[in-house]
Amino acid sequence: MAKPHILQVGPYPQWDEEPLNEAFQVHRYFEAEDKQAFLSQVGPQVRGIATRGELGANRTMIEACPNLEVISVYGVGYDAVDLGACRERGIRVTNTPDVLTNDVADLGIAMMLVQSRGIIGAETWVKDGSWAAKGLYPLKRRVWGRKAGVLGLGRIGFEVAKRLRGFDMGIAYSDVSAKPYAEGMEFVSDPVELARRSDFLFVTLAASAETRHIVGRAVIEALGPEGMLINISRASNIDEEALLEALESRQLGSAALDVFEGEPKLNPRFLALDNVLLQPHHASGTVETRKAMGQLVRDNLMAHFDGRALLTPVI
Repeated sequence: MAKPHILQVGPYPQWDEEPLNEAFQVHRYFEAEDKQAFLSQVGPQVRGIATRGELGANRTMIEACPNLEVISVYGVGYDAVDLGACRERGIRVTNTPDVLTNDVADLGIAMMLVQSRGIIGAETWVKDGSWAAKGLYPLKRRVWGRKAGVLGLGRIGFEVAKRLRGFDMGIAYSDVSAKPYAEGMEFVSDPVELARRSDFLFVTLAASAETRHIVGRAVIEALGPEGMLINISRASNIDEEALLEALESRQLGSAALDVFEGEPKLNPRFLALDNVLLQPHHASGTVETRKAMGQLVRDNLMAHFDGRALLTPVI
């Protein structure tokens, strides 16, 4: 039986490339120099798209594939996929939730600890001879016993909150409604009020048109000059211009960020700051999780083409 033709939007690790090639006729969009011409050539053959969360599939790409049936996203976020275009044509969309939840939560906690205790600067203090020449490293701030806010208590937000309990923190959260599984956590409906009562504000909600810049000037000002913002969700959830201004003026104490607008070409103003921890969008970046994500991408595609139920459907 002929292999289904799929469009691969971005590269995957080698352990995913090989089984993908075995199961499908793969057209590598990311290798094409003239992408528009490439889509015109292979688009009519394409029945599936394999993409990554940050790359997605826009309307132009979708419309260039008139026989497209399914889009499988490598990642939990699918905001870069034009869901409206998919619904118009009955195209199915899947993502890879659950398998990356714990690793993302782990990195969020690690970022909080690294930034609060100045771990990166402290290592430099040792390596560049400052410890021997200047003495003790400047004092930093404690983590345990303080107040944390979680903006978006979905899968990842809940795992972050579970880890925060180990630090004897007072934990509050904000979401569209109170969650029955949020035992021992305070529900705060207003993100501004959540920020006001938080020393650490974790942004863990799914990105959508409704959540764009939900962390804007009001939230950032409420978090204040002693507060820390930690983003392990999507860059679009934060107003980067407001964030940069607040960090530069010290109206916000600090930030720890794994995602950025226009990444990997982030705003160079971030690079000049000494109160921000920058990470290369790798919250799910463990061997174990990335292998599980790749497997789920393929399993969803194969389920669709075999006429079976999708494992993790979005639409």
